Amino acid sequence: MDKGINVVSTFDGMGCLYIALKELKIKVNKYFAIEVDKHAIKQTKHNFPDIIHLGDITKVTKKDFQGLPIHILAGGSPCQGFSFAGKQLNFSDPRSALFFEFIRLKNELKPKYFLLENVNMKKEYLRVISEYLGIFPVRINSNFLSAQNRDRWYWSDIKTIETGLFSELWTGIPQPEDRGILLKDILQPESEVDKKYYLSNSVTVNLLKHKENQKLKGNGFGVKLHKGNDKFNALKVGGSGVDDIYCVAMRGRNPENPSDRKTGSPTEQRLEPKTDSKTNCLTSVAKDNLLLKYNIPVFDIETQTNLTPQYTLRRLTPLECQRLQTVPSWYKWIVSDSQIYKMLGNGWTVEAIKHILKYLKLNNE
Repeated sequence: MDKGINVVSTFDGMGCLYIALKELKIKVNKYFAIEVDKHAIKQTKHNFPDIIHLGDITKVTKKDFQGLPIHILAGGSPCQGFSFAGKQLNFSDPRSALFFEFIRLKNELKPKYFLLENVNMKKEYLRVISEYLGIFPVRINSNFLSAQNRDRWYWSDIKTIETGLFSELWTGIPQPEDRGILLKDILQPESEVDKKYYLSNSVTVNLLKHKENQKLKGNGFGVKLHKGNDKFNALKVGGSGVDDIYCVAMRGRNPENPSDRKTGSPTEQRLEPKTDSKTNCLTSVAKDNLLLKYNIPVFDIETQTNLTPQYTLRRLTPLECQRLQTVPSWYKWIVSDSQIYKMLGNGWTVEAIKHILKYLKLNNE
């Protein structure tokens, strides 16, 4: 292993696997990245000039790997067809069908180890994937290692255990220790946040109008802004007593059936507050995580009245999202903000991958 390991990263994106390997000081000989997005290719090349990009997975075959033994085959096949947040078309969705390309390469390359990541999904989908891979997954939420809720399944033979009546093979990666990282720990000082990340006054006002409607219904965002309410303290993630910051999501919902997110359903934009001092799972859509700053009324001595409290809404900055995905500061960006949001939303939590890779046994192999 003096030359380092040979790695195949399918659906490589911004190169989170390479970042984790570098952080763990695992020497890489050849890193083959299977990726079609031109922005992601440009981005990873900037940080890792030695990457070998192979393009479309459906056109990649065994001969592209130069006859080298593959030590790790990894990837997170597109999840839109499986996710509870989507339409759940499962394997009929052409994006999720790319999972079978991962299986094809696994069978052709016979890697020493493999790692597949995917979203929370229905049990029947989990079982199908597990049957094809020959192993059941472990469920790890990035909130142990980050200020972000990112609930994911990981299938891997890096560490395995047999359990149950029929001695089924399971991914044996233990749960990481909770590092207790909260949203307040990763936020930039407001003085460093560019004004372009703030929503306009009119947008903020229109969104906050929904709080009155929700207040009348006895739920939702409105009742959770009142000082003294139990939820107020749970929502608080920062502030000095003069102002408080909340993490919220702006989501489209069918007002008659909030769980209905199907395309074409009548929807309204509404704010959904977080109550655990963590963010929602990062996605490629920046509005899934917004920060609400609430300035508590100040008593005006001259007028003997309370000044009207002000609200501001802003997006998380790219740097804050980078921190949520535990991407180290040495990783440099050369793409636009929109591409940074997209890549981080589609990427892996680096510390979660490092946690899994810690169990690799590659010496003298």
